[in-house]
Amino acid sequence: MTPTSMSKGANLPVAAQAVRVVLGWSGGPGAPDADASALLLRADGKVRDDGDFVFYNQPRHASGAVRHSGKRREGDGTTDTVEVDLRALEPEIERVVLGASADGGTFGELSGLRLRLLDAGSGQELAFFDMEATTETAFIGGELYLRGGRWKFRAVGQGYASGLAGLATDFGISVDEEPGAPGSADPRSAAPGTASPASSIPSATTLPPVPAPPSTPVPPPPPSAPAFPPAPAPPTAPVPSAPPVPQAPPAPGSAAAPGSAPRLVKGEERLPVDMRKRLSLRKEQVAVSLRKHGAVGIRARVILVLDASGSMSFLYSKGVVADVVERMAAVAAQLDDDGEMQAWTFASNPARLPDLALGDLPEWLEHHVRVGELTLFRRKKPKKGLLPGQVDMRAVGIQNEEQKVIAEVRAFVRANPAADPTLVLFFSDGGVYRNKEIETELREAVDEPVFWQFVGLGRSNYGVLERFDTLPGRRVDNVGFFAVDDISHVPDPELYDRLLSEFPSWMKEARRLGIV
Repeated sequence: MTPTSMSKGANLPVAAQAVRVVLGWSGGPGAPDADASALLLRADGKVRDDGDFVFYNQPRHASGAVRHSGKRREGDGTTDTVEVDLRALEPEIERVVLGASADGGTFGELSGLRLRLLDAGSGQELAFFDMEATTETAFIGGELYLRGGRWKFRAVGQGYASGLAGLATDFGISVDEEPGAPGSADPRSAAPGTASPASSIPSATTLPPVPAPPSTPVPPPPPSAPAFPPAPAPPTAPVPSAPPVPQAPPAPGSAAAPGSAPRLVKGEERLPVDMRKRLSLRKEQVAVSLRKHGAVGIRARVILVLDASGSMSFLYSKGVVADVVERMAAVAAQLDDDGEMQAWTFASNPARLPDLALGDLPEWLEHHVRVGELTLFRRKKPKKGLLPGQVDMRAVGIQNEEQKVIAEVRAFVRANPAADPTLVLFFSDGGVYRNKEIETELREAVDEPVFWQFVGLGRSNYGVLERFDTLPGRRVDNVGFFAVDDISHVPDPELYDRLLSEFPSWMKEARRLGIV
């Protein structure tokens, strides 16, 4: 059986009862070392306590379900392995995040970065995921997650410029500043007795740090034994410090750096109370994600593109698209200088919607999204006619023609230059078939100050969009893609992290090349 080659955001069902997840890389003289790890998460996306963090200094979970089995030399490369017995995971655990940290450098200094998923029983390779990195010092390669009573694997490929500290805090591990080191943070150095609403690392880890383990070859467990022996008591050996978070929160009373805290946007006070509260929390999550990726203070014009083809009718009628728009409004509120968002819808043809001003969000949703069955999918003209600015969706068509709306957005950006780069948030349920035309548009857009973040809303064919990250012949990667089974069940922190994981790296490279 040939293993499945996975792209970022892709997922597949896991039939094996126990799996082996192997992180592999190559590095020349002076290159950093890498260490694999795993976090066991509840349904809320958080660990229960520090025991749910498995790594080289705490190599076995107390349940025996997850263990870090160590590094091996394989030819010119190195591998580090985490094993998961899916049968032994406690009922409360619904996700296992498979992470890694770089010791002494960044993942961009390593080559051949690949995550492989193997059946621990037979040793058969089920899938592999080739990853690209630049300045990241911590990485989430993939995750095992429970959906409908069955385990699945998703290729994530999300990096953290803030190192292991950023990764750890994202999943509920408390990070406290070390005495005498303002702005530094270590996810495993909480002072004894420190109270935290999230998990904190035990006080034993405040002892002097120990060096990382040597890369001595460690043989893998016998393939015939997917279940793991009972775990000993967790060790109390000290843990090495993680790299400091680049931007520490401002001291009380001091002025916050631009983008480091939620921004107040004109018109926000007019929103209904419940919507205003959701927006406030979501802006905080966007700000956290920007800090995590080393992007405090960046500004961008935000453009929203929504698929309105026939296959999207269910997502509109169930309110999924309206919820997506509300969640993206928080991104515009935090990134855009005026908090407004330009918007397009498309099927066979594109149509520009009125700009979305934050204070008009309820009315905008009602007029342009919650029109649902009548104006979008029954293609009938409302009895009382269209409201001012409302698009007649009968003219938009039914089938997807992504290249047309991409061309129209490009023309808008050229005709309306801005001081800030543009972030396009493009939502579609797939059915891509104009691959050549789409590729032409996006290749031609490489030298334009625009980053295209595509989000798949189903299990359909995304064609060239999910392959664009690996297409050669571009001087900068101007496209990001990931897909989700059900975006309504993706927590805000995870959604914003994935939306903003590649945009800061593109901005840095685009500035270097003079594109922005």
